[in-house]
Amino acid sequence: MNSPDPDTGLLAPGWAGSPAAAATSDGAHLQALLDAEAALTRAQARLGLAPRQAADAVTEAADAARFDVRSLADRARGGGNPVIPLVADLTSAAGEEHGPYVHRGATSQDILDTAAMLVASRTLHLVLADLDRVQQALARLAAEHRDTAMPGRTLTQHAVPTTFGLKAAGWRSLALDARDRVTAVRDSLPVQLGGAAGTLAAFTVYGAEDTRALTEAFAAELGLREPALPWHTLRTPVADLAGCLAFTAGALGKIAADVLVLGRTEIAEVAEGGGGGSSAMPHKANPVRSTLIAAAARRAPQLAATLYGSLAAEDERPAGAWHAEWEPLRDLLRLVGGAARDAAELVEGLRVHPDTMRDHLDLTHGLIVSERLSAELAPVLGRARAKALLTELAGRTWTEGVSLGELLSREPELKNIDLEEITDPARYTGSAGALTDRALERR
Repeated sequence: MNSPDPDTGLLAPGWAGSPAAAATSDGAHLQALLDAEAALTRAQARLGLAPRQAADAVTEAADAARFDVRSLADRARGGGNPVIPLVADLTSAAGEEHGPYVHRGATSQDILDTAAMLVASRTLHLVLADLDRVQQALARLAAEHRDTAMPGRTLTQHAVPTTFGLKAAGWRSLALDARDRVTAVRDSLPVQLGGAAGTLAAFTVYGAEDTRALTEAFAAELGLREPALPWHTLRTPVADLAGCLAFTAGALGKIAADVLVLGRTEIAEVAEGGGGGSSAMPHKANPVRSTLIAAAARRAPQLAATLYGSLAAEDERPAGAWHAEWEPLRDLLRLVGGAARDAAELVEGLRVHPDTMRDHLDLTHGLIVSERLSAELAPVLGRARAKALLTELAGRTWTEGVSLGELLSREPELKNIDLEEITDPARYTGSAGALTDRALERR
């Protein structure tokens, strides 16, 4: 039997097969490490600190396909990180003449942190593409269902009517909030370059008179930002990633949570476009996309907490705090990448059932508009009388099985009131339409 690949996501259907899975794989991380090493040599060559031939040789050698990722992983135990064995292998691959220019002046954390920012940047680009699909699909749903009345629910119970358009507009607002946060973080991701203890001292030994110029050239080679300081123990970039990723998971989780509730058999106001099957019950069409998004939203905060916990890092390089970041950060990128993919598929295929929503407005026999009736009847009956009457009739709607509107029509005091207007739930959606329009103005 062939040894299984540990990076396939067998127990992670939320991200398996997603663009983010490929962008965060062991191979992708290895290539990012190699990209960082090659970029550093090119940056030094740009400033005359290394021969151009060396930069070309290292860049040509820095191809992940030429390296054994499993061997690197096994040998990483010796020094606690994969950069140490990788430098040895890349030095050999670059050749005797050019190998000495590999990793010159850098420390392992420079390369691993820079590679982490590359992987994050590449993955966030994919996340943003799916978030754009999400917001576009939700904009269409919000516009189409601007005036589709449905029960608003608070604390699990019917409250007052709302519209599905407003609900979809709210989902879109969260998706746009996530997009804006992810974009800001992606555009701020920096390279790491500090040397052994964040002073860039070794680079000066190798001839760098202006180490800021070196850092700037390094950043330009990779399309990342130049940091103000080496951030070996100043973990703002990682904390920013933690925050935007956890927020995105939660924002998409809100959509999933609502779909899971509204898609219950007893409610059935919406349904996923392509439900998943059951191994035991042939009739099932499970809300798989929503379920996987909800799972990601539950896991993301704890992963982010680990990254926030690593902010308290001692000295100029900590023992453990830095190492604790690697897996949670990758897990977060994968979870959010998978959730964004699933959310795009979910909202693009979401089936909405306006007739069911309208039917559900009548489940409380008209009591869903009791708030409006209290306000409308007070000037006619007086506040106390209106409240007493509505309280009495509310009980009778259930015991007699008669709608509140029918019972009100029997009251002589109300014969001049347009009861059809004020008891129709679909006519009591307040500013839902205007709010939806306002929300859709955001781009």
